[in-house]
Amino acid sequence: MLKNKNVYLFPVLVLLFLSLVTTASTTMKTAEAQSSDHIQHLTVYIHALETLKGQTTLTGDEITWYEGAAADAVFAEREPEAAAEIGGVPDGYYIVNDSDSLTAYPVAPDAKVTMQIYDHTGNIEELDINWNEALTLQQFIHEFAKTNVFDLSQSPYHLTIENGQIVSIVQQYTP
Repeated sequence: MLKNKNVYLFPVLVLLFLSLVTTASTTMKTAEAQSSDHIQHLTVYIHALETLKGQTTLTGDEITWYEGAAADAVFAEREPEAAAEIGGVPDGYYIVNDSDSLTAYPVAPDAKVTMQIYDHTGNIEELDINWNEALTLQQFIHEFAKTNVFDLSQSPYHLTIENGQIVSIVQQYTP
């Protein structure tokens, strides 16, 4: 008789545990999706910029950007042999991209764009850094489409999202 109770008790406990885990993760996702009135800061690689019926959408791959001592610590944790050999990150930063998932974000029509380097002339010899150069969103879309001299999709970008729309795009210079 006791043996039969264990046969039924174990599956019930497993189902109870799974329902608690599923409920907890669903609740958290719902809370994040509903809280669109806050300001969010993300760093991404931009895969696409598209404008359809006057609405621009940026599709990006979210990354984690580390600088200085934090970059050295993550580098040592993730690549201990390289860290032991060279001591720290080579250029003062370290990027972690553990997911290939892409997310589409609507861009506010008046979003501020700040660039560090892009192709001004079409001539690679004239490519130079212009720190914190402001562009309009339309200029950025035009420049992003040009890939023959300098491919802007290879730069990380810091995004500020307010009320569900990107309001600021800042190119991160990487040596």
